[in-house]
Amino acid sequence: MQSINLPSILTPDLGLLFWMLLAFLIVFFLMAKFGFPVITKMVEERKQFIDESLQKAHEANERLASIHEESERLLSEARARQAEILSQAKATGDGIVREARERAQAEGAKLLQEAKAQIEAEKENALRDIREAVADLSVAIAEKVVRQKLADDKEQQKLIERMLDEVC
Repeated sequence: MQSINLPSILTPDLGLLFWMLLAFLIVFFLMAKFGFPVITKMVEERKQFIDESLQKAHEANERLASIHEESERLLSEARARQAEILSQAKATGDGIVREARERAQAEGAKLLQEAKAQIEAEKENALRDIREAVADLSVAIAEKVVRQKLADDKEQQKLIERMLDEVC
């Protein structure tokens, strides 16, 4: 039977085994002395933080439930108050609309009378201005016609038309 040559790492000799065990014990001792307490402390702090967070979440859920109940109660009270206010507002609104309609009708009639009076005054002013303009125009045309001595009616008609064009 032939022996199989295994790598030396799989079949360590006693010296290598001793040094490996010594290195492992030193690293284990250092970890036990310095590393594990820090890791344990961090894990404990994390556990405490999670427990506090769960407690706060539970308290928040309880507060949320009480707030929800309170909001439902306030909402129902608000709805009742809203219905009462709406009925009062409707009654008040109907009264205001009725009063406003009556006032608007009275004010409309007053404004209509004032507008009619103003229109009549404007009409009189416009007619007076037109009469004055026609009189001035007639005087201007007559004055120009008289100044010129015209032999026949045809020339006089042409002159009157030309002067009307100039004045207008």
